[in-house]
Amino acid sequence: MPHARWQVLRHDAVLFPGSCKLKTAAEDFSVVPPFEIRSGAEQRVPFLFNSPHSGRHYPERFLAMARLDRNAIRRSEDCYVEELFGGAVPLGAPLLAANFPRAYLDVNREPWELDPRMFAEPVPSFCNIRSARVAGGLGTVPKLVGEGLDIYPGRLPLAEAVARIEAVYKPYHETLKRLLTRTHARFGYAVLIDCHSMPAGIRVGDNGVRPDFIIGDRFGISASPALTEMAISLLVGMGYTVAHNKPYAGGFITEHYGRPARHLHALQVEVNRGLYMDERTFRKSAGFDALAGDLTRFSADLMSMPDHHFVDLPLAAE
Repeated sequence: MPHARWQVLRHDAVLFPGSCKLKTAAEDFSVVPPFEIRSGAEQRVPFLFNSPHSGRHYPERFLAMARLDRNAIRRSEDCYVEELFGGAVPLGAPLLAANFPRAYLDVNREPWELDPRMFAEPVPSFCNIRSARVAGGLGTVPKLVGEGLDIYPGRLPLAEAVARIEAVYKPYHETLKRLLTRTHARFGYAVLIDCHSMPAGIRVGDNGVRPDFIIGDRFGISASPALTEMAISLLVGMGYTVAHNKPYAGGFITEHYGRPARHLHALQVEVNRGLYMDERTFRKSAGFDALAGDLTRFSADLMSMPDHHFVDLPLAAE
């Protein structure tokens, strides 16, 4: 191991009280894997589902760093989203699900979208420190959860961010890219459905309507128009209120992987948490099972779209 890399891991170490063992970010998920692929014996459709913000494993080392309790730190979590969309797996589509929490690391950001105010040392010059997401405290290593709650009592060692990116962020995206590449090679195109949830209080438009879903396609750039139209139509047909791109058009994952001209499509789906859970207690509500059933039907209908909607596109689509 090169000396510089060894220094990163060594300075990342945190000593638990009463313990003689040094633990690092690389060991935070030594028992529970940082993420997992849920799939059947064979992938039967050119669709891949992704749930990057629903992780619920909070490493003790991470909690020891934080100033928030176990409930407050969950306020940015897309609770149970991997379960809501889990019905896609028996239909033949893989689902990539995070176990690491969004408060620990956000893979729906650029790899080096870091807030220099968070760290004891200067961040590298190649970091994106001026994005709107960094300004809002929601970079790759988030500063805040929920409605503006600081995660940490003070600055972190820069090596902490580097270690999380190396140990979790990069392997996650390598896995996602490999799944998409394999899907594209087998079927001639690939469709990524990026699954998220949003606070119940979200309002859109001049009338302040509360949407049940928001479909994001980066304002028409990341996916076939037919896919977006079908997604909205299916949900509206089930009786849901659906918004398009506002206030969520899709994050880094949708933007980075959506390349319709190359037959790679990415669509973000945001579900209102008020439909299926109590945001205060984090418990599932009576509507959970019905919503999960609707999303299974939604997924099945999307996956039945004819191939020409995904491959017969003008080059200008990108």
